[in-house]
Amino acid sequence: MFSRNWRPCELDFSKERLWQLSLLKKKCKEVDVEKEYILYEKRIRSYSLFWFLVLHWVVTLVNCSLLLTTCQHPHLIYIDVVLYFIVCMFITLVLSINFMEDFMENRGWVVYVTSVTSTMTLVAVDLTLHVYHYYKHDWTITSTYDTYILYMIYLFLPISNLLWPTLLAVTASVIYICYFFVELSREDSQKVTNFDQFNNVVINLIHYISFNLLGIFFRLMSDITIRSSFLDRHQYVMEDILLMGARKQEKLLLHSILPPQIAQPFQDDIRSRIAISGKRRGVRARQAKEHIMAIQMHPDVTILYADVVNYTHLTTTLSVKDLVTILHDLYASFDYAASHFRTQRIKFLGDCYYCVAGLLVVDPDHAKCCINLGHSMISHIREIRQSRNLNIDMRIGIHSGSVLAGVIGSAKLQYDIWGEDVVIANKLESTGLPGHLHISERTLSMLSGHPYEILPGTQAAREDPLLIRSNIQTYLIASMESNVAISRREMATTFHIVKSNESDKNRKDYIKQELHKEFEQMPIGVFYDKNLFGDGVKKSSASHHARPLIGVCFLNFGDPRLEYNFIRKTDYMLKYSVLLAWWVYISLLYVQAVDHHRLRYVNYSLDIFCFTFQSLILFIVWYKQLCHWRYRSRHHEYSYFSCCVFFIADEIQRNLVLRICIYMVCIVMYYIIIILLLMDCDPSEYVVLHTERKLYSYEMSHEICFHPWVLTNMICLIMGVTVIFTGIPLMAKMVVGLMETTFYLVVIFFEYDYLIHNSITTNPTFSPENAHALFVVVTFIIYLYMERQVEFNNKINFNWRVELLKKQEDAVITNKTISILLHNILPTHVVNVYLTLLERHELYYESYEMVAVMFASLKKFQMDMSTLRVLNEIISEFDAVLSQYKNEFLVDKIKIVGCTYMAACGLNVHFSNYASDKKSTSSSLRREVTRARQFLAKDRNGSSIKNEEIVFILTSFALDLMRTLWVCNDVYRNIPLDKEISGGDMSIGISSGEVMAGVVGASQVHYDIWGNAVNMASRMDSTGVTGRIQVTEESAMILKRCGIECDYRGMTFVKGRGVLPTYFVGIDENLDFRYIPE
Repeated sequence: MFSRNWRPCELDFSKERLWQLSLLKKKCKEVDVEKEYILYEKRIRSYSLFWFLVLHWVVTLVNCSLLLTTCQHPHLIYIDVVLYFIVCMFITLVLSINFMEDFMENRGWVVYVTSVTSTMTLVAVDLTLHVYHYYKHDWTITSTYDTYILYMIYLFLPISNLLWPTLLAVTASVIYICYFFVELSREDSQKVTNFDQFNNVVINLIHYISFNLLGIFFRLMSDITIRSSFLDRHQYVMEDILLMGARKQEKLLLHSILPPQIAQPFQDDIRSRIAISGKRRGVRARQAKEHIMAIQMHPDVTILYADVVNYTHLTTTLSVKDLVTILHDLYASFDYAASHFRTQRIKFLGDCYYCVAGLLVVDPDHAKCCINLGHSMISHIREIRQSRNLNIDMRIGIHSGSVLAGVIGSAKLQYDIWGEDVVIANKLESTGLPGHLHISERTLSMLSGHPYEILPGTQAAREDPLLIRSNIQTYLIASMESNVAISRREMATTFHIVKSNESDKNRKDYIKQELHKEFEQMPIGVFYDKNLFGDGVKKSSASHHARPLIGVCFLNFGDPRLEYNFIRKTDYMLKYSVLLAWWVYISLLYVQAVDHHRLRYVNYSLDIFCFTFQSLILFIVWYKQLCHWRYRSRHHEYSYFSCCVFFIADEIQRNLVLRICIYMVCIVMYYIIIILLLMDCDPSEYVVLHTERKLYSYEMSHEICFHPWVLTNMICLIMGVTVIFTGIPLMAKMVVGLMETTFYLVVIFFEYDYLIHNSITTNPTFSPENAHALFVVVTFIIYLYMERQVEFNNKINFNWRVELLKKQEDAVITNKTISILLHNILPTHVVNVYLTLLERHELYYESYEMVAVMFASLKKFQMDMSTLRVLNEIISEFDAVLSQYKNEFLVDKIKIVGCTYMAACGLNVHFSNYASDKKSTSSSLRREVTRARQFLAKDRNGSSIKNEEIVFILTSFALDLMRTLWVCNDVYRNIPLDKEISGGDMSIGISSGEVMAGVVGASQVHYDIWGNAVNMASRMDSTGVTGRIQVTEESAMILKRCGIECDYRGMTFVKGRGVLPTYFVGIDENLDFRYIPE
């Protein structure tokens, strides 16, 4: 049954490949950071070299102090002490050359010369002392620096790459092995063929190979970790640079919609909604932002309204390209002039442009700013009139007073102003004179010492009921030449916040500089970066930690959650640790095998079990790599056995508990061999036999006990695996390593002190116990330094990966925010097209044969704060209705002007190609549209205009707005408050036909539509009746073909068009369509 349900699996080696040195080197070259990595590696090597010199001086001082204070015949070791100090000073002088950056800049060969010189000096001094004491004092000593030199080469010398340190270390090892071989030959030429002496040579060879493998393993792991960290930091910097640009875009985009003083709450709200939607998919977006209203009172400002005279003629005679180009030139120059004169543009409504001075920053000269802006606007429109031979002019009204400014609604947010003074400014514009500034008496009173020619106001203003009721005296200011020079490039920059002004070359240079700065600041060691420890606090771009990032003693993260995630991370380098552990076990096994033991039957059974276990683990963790090597060039489906091995290997890599178990089992297996060796030696028997050998002068058998230096080397190898094994917490490795060191010191000084005391030493009359102890302690300190450096690199790498993930998440949120903001400015289908055109520095514009346009105006609203609160609730509910009109029933909100809601349907060029989305559209709307399409299909003699159903869709939307307003009014009536709250009444006008659309403006990009259909929809609203939907004759005919009754209203006067027939959409008392009987 199991085989019947099993399916072949595929090998996923993608994550393991990310930790392969060859791939990391390739990536460094691909992203062009190899040179920076070499510089960074040099800094790391210099840091390690510094600590080696400190360590070497400490070891030399301790060793020489012990020699001078513990040796029974100090005169024999004076030469040793002198040479040790001379060599220490010489090596310090030679290696210190590597710290001279200016000297080393173009002399890379000096690194190799100084390293080889230092290494060979130590080898030469070690062997010289060996020969000197042998011939001078007939004293056989063991080498002092052989293993120490290997540590120095792999861990501390500033040689880059892995090849050259390996060659140098192998050379030093070969020299020692050859010397040892020659020494055996010198003692007795017959003993060279002796099996025991041959085994001693092999044991030494294995020890040198093992210590070299330890060094290679450290170099390999260090190189992989550092390269990975370096690439992560490179990616982090690139993400940071991109994020800074994205945040700048986000900020400028938001400020193009909202002024900075109210933009931050909306920005935070957008980000919180994105975060909530990412964590909790089922939460409605509106739950995160329920009808937020951001409106502020500004008591002392000046409002400017400007209107293009003869604009209607432009929209009906010019091509869409010419119209958008002219409007863009106008509004871009107006935006630039507004910025120059410290005036905040609010928005433009087709041909109307209005702005406020003194809004964002209190400005006592706000009236003068608007006057200067008005003169600049008239000057520029006259330049365009002359250059393009157009019959256009500018009519401007300016009034000073107070306004309410802010944002209402929840979709297509736009900054706007309200208040009685806003209405007065608008009225001054409409009753003004082309080419003049029409100002109020209050504005004039604020222009002290002005140079302007003041003329009486217009007759229309004197007769206007609103101005009369408000007791507004008006005046005219003749236009003057403006001294504001506006460059064509500045006017042509439509959306400069998206397109950087820097060239690609400058951008690349900037990125290189930022990368270089970041790489220079990258920490290179445990005690290098003061901000990581003590009072310093590591600061990331995303957050400020309240505690040190990494602890001094145990290198633990200050954040426990970070530490927990670190120790539980997947270890993709485990296979290298297991391979090294397996080799060390084989080495120890051979050392055990060459000695003759009394407990062989116990040894064999344990050895077979331990060897089988370690080989099995080695096979499991390397099986994936072997399969990848074999089948990487072709597809292969693996067997059930292979899939099981893959799963087990992945689980071992992921599971910290399994890794610790394997680690501890390996350590226990090592010490089983050590304990068996110790058990095979009886210390009391050794004392007796050794005493008899001295009394009776006979050769004692070598099979009695272990060789002390062989055991010491074995312990050092085990300590190396203990400390270097990857994927194990540093604290655990330090505790185990300290226990091993303590255990062996007890063996040296207490359990087998006599055997150790009678072993060979490193200097004449120097206590062998001290020599063994010093060697083990120095080895432990070096291993500890090595592992702390690896742990530091790993934790820095892990922290950077965490920061990188946060940066990427932040970038995703920022990009989503930008997308939301872009979709708030532009219709959905326009965003991508517009950005593509923007890259080519082209304007966006489109022409549509059939678009339905709606204006819905709320009546009886006094623009005070309480009324605006009600208006915000109503507009937000309208926006909620809008969210139901998606995809093939898409309705776009264009803008809100005061209390007027403007929307359009049919602006998507792919309207007819939309696929239905039953989940996002209400079933009732779908049924009504389906019914309307059926009526259209039956009307074979009707019009052949495409997409006629958009008129019905927009009319359905308008009816939904009326229903929503009725519900709001019903709710307000039932609220027990002192002041009566009402949503007011609403008139709606709808028209359809050809429409032009485009994106214009500079500082604040604005999407707008123009054309006769827009003008007529506005007139249908302004001449309409509350509670009714008024449509043009063309739109009424379409609705009738859709099965909707339309009531003929009569001939209605329409400004700019004369008397036209208009219709009311048939709606019953339940706010449902009256359908034509079938």
